[in-house]
Amino acid sequence: MGTFVFYLLSLGAAALCTFAVLPWLSRCIGNRLLDKPGGLKKHANAVPVVGGCGIFIGLVAALLAVRFTTQFPSGTLHSLRGIILGGTIIFIMGLWDDFKKPQGLPVWAKLLLQAAATLCLIEYGIMIHVFPCVWVSYLLTFLWVVGLTNAFNLLDILDGLCTTQAMVCTLGLALIALPSEFIYVNFAALALLGACAAFLPFNFSSRHKVFLGDSGSNLLGFLIAALCLGTGYSRVSTWGFLAALLIVCVPIADIAFVTLTRLINGRNPLKGSPDHAALRLRAMGWTSRQIVCVFAVLSLAANALGFTVTVCSPEWVVAILLTAFVSAGLAGYWLLKKESDYAR
Repeated sequence: MGTFVFYLLSLGAAALCTFAVLPWLSRCIGNRLLDKPGGLKKHANAVPVVGGCGIFIGLVAALLAVRFTTQFPSGTLHSLRGIILGGTIIFIMGLWDDFKKPQGLPVWAKLLLQAAATLCLIEYGIMIHVFPCVWVSYLLTFLWVVGLTNAFNLLDILDGLCTTQAMVCTLGLALIALPSEFIYVNFAALALLGACAAFLPFNFSSRHKVFLGDSGSNLLGFLIAALCLGTGYSRVSTWGFLAALLIVCVPIADIAFVTLTRLINGRNPLKGSPDHAALRLRAMGWTSRQIVCVFAVLSLAANALGFTVTVCSPEWVVAILLTAFVSAGLAGYWLLKKESDYAR
């Protein structure tokens, strides 16, 4: 019961801190961090890009408070250091990228900093442990972290889309990890959930709108990738770890769709273009709120399947994953066949 109270305090502290600092950040540094309309950006006016700063401050404040005010057995919260250190590197990378807009950081610099953040996780034991060869584990850990970091960055194209996806994923991770001994995952996941929930009203606001920015979207992707690596999934099925793929199914499917579409159209997959699934849906007449809600429902369904994977036999795990893969493929094929002025 005591630990559960600390979980709620972690969530509440992150939410309160983020909600309190965002107006101050918007006034103090918002005029130096502005996202101006133009190109693919269709908003009417320049908007402060300080959402990532608010989430980072709220998250770190809550986790540091947990780290230094609790008396858990030695080593219980040890891995929080790796998450905070790696997250700080990713946050600085994204903030630097926001300051250098519209050019942004070169790809090689981002990959270098993402590799450094991944090393922080590995140093604290947060990595893929399935394979006997440690170098294979290192490589797959790097690909997982970099892939999800960039997947969430690509999702930040509509108000609330990236943030709601992060909220669903963190909620799913917390529920799956709740009965396990990986309590630092619960603290970090619930703190991130609270910070995202506090940011969302500002993102949806018309008068006090704030954008997430690369500092926020990259941070969300990195943290969720780290938390997926940090928990134990199942004592029932040896394939239970594959639940992580379902927890982040929607961001993975989105980045796969964008990459495939750009390659089919002869575009550089690393350069921005209006090939996102969400933008295609908007061009078909869907509102932004409808798109965010549909993506959230799909993510909730995928997270429910992720939980199911942790308690069923390996045969059912394979069947569920194949069903999810085929469903995502059919949805992607349907979108590819839908021509629109926006997606041409």
